[in-house]
Amino acid sequence: MNRPDAQRTINELKALRALTGDEHGAQRVAFTPTWVQARAWLREQLADLPVEVHTDAAGNLWATLRGESKKELLIGGHIDSVPNGGWLDGCLNVMAGVAILRRLHEQYAGRPPVTVRVVDWADEEGARFGKSLFGSSACSGNLDMNEARGLRDKAGITLPDALKAIGVDFERVKESGVELKNAAAYLELHIEQGPVLLDLDLPLGAVLGTFGVQRHAITFHGQAAHSGSTPMNRRKDALLAAARMSPEIYAITDRHGGVCTIGSCTTKPGIVTSVVEECRITLDQRHLDGAALDQMLAEAKAASERFAREGNVRVTWERLWEIAPMPFHPELIDFCDAAIKETCGQSHRLPSGPLHDAAEAARAGVPTVMMFVQSLHGISHNKIEDTKEEHLAQCVVAFDRLADKAMAWITRG
Repeated sequence: MNRPDAQRTINELKALRALTGDEHGAQRVAFTPTWVQARAWLREQLADLPVEVHTDAAGNLWATLRGESKKELLIGGHIDSVPNGGWLDGCLNVMAGVAILRRLHEQYAGRPPVTVRVVDWADEEGARFGKSLFGSSACSGNLDMNEARGLRDKAGITLPDALKAIGVDFERVKESGVELKNAAAYLELHIEQGPVLLDLDLPLGAVLGTFGVQRHAITFHGQAAHSGSTPMNRRKDALLAAARMSPEIYAITDRHGGVCTIGSCTTKPGIVTSVVEECRITLDQRHLDGAALDQMLAEAKAASERFAREGNVRVTWERLWEIAPMPFHPELIDFCDAAIKETCGQSHRLPSGPLHDAAEAARAGVPTVMMFVQSLHGISHNKIEDTKEEHLAQCVVAFDRLADKAMAWITRG
């Protein structure tokens, strides 16, 4: 059996980088002229295939290769990027999908056993409006329309107006859900964006699912007082109580796994001559297991109350955002693991800390799995993002093997 021309895919990714990037990195921010240019380029790469190409009600672009069965294998990615982003984030997924379409067209004379569709999800990154997974969450039905309707970019342009400029009616975006009616499986390839595979010196890994996320703001309330005249034992220092949270969340993570991050800290009155009256920190907690995530939150709350008592201050919590963990399909994980081993000899199973469109497909009830390829430096969303070319070639081949296994599984079902 022939495998895709991985070098062609690598060359296409380099061409896209040259077309839509600059010295600072990729500039394919969704709903901008550069993103529109990237979409037009993608259509050109599909032009020699007998595929049906259309944009759905949410602005997602679909390329469909009709098969003997109406059951569909979906292969997803996103061609949009963050500003000054990396050259592989998102677009690797799309172009590996295109490579699979080419291979299937050659092998089956344009008629594979099942229908295969490659989707370029609109605005996975959320870089312009702060709402990640826009196109896939609209398609899955999980988009909060009231929240999204009010989103604005830095120039004050609303999300509905930006969509209107590319011919998308915001009020109809959830009609894109019709695209999933025959979906039997969903596959996604992605750079890892972290250092796990790098540290293990492995090229590829099978993804177990995406972390659940709980984000809160924690505010400690003390009392402002003169920094010179107030004895240390008389102070109600909000910052002291908040600072004790930082090592505690590392201890919580040691006990339960997952990850915890205090990402910001602001104080009032915020001057050098005053004891801190109010300190607000933000806490991001993530875990693949929902019960463990809930326990991490409970322990963080208990710790904050203990530190508040010890410091003679008060503490309040505010929920910012949360999303449940999304485990991927066990059989598809096994297929992914096997495809990697057949290609590279060794695999590793790992969760995904970042969110991905794959989680929305799974949330919609479509059996789903992801494959990760190693990221050099463990860095993404940065112009230095990179992956060895030999690993890029391996991931295209392994992903193609996974597609074959998924098609056979769909046919048996």
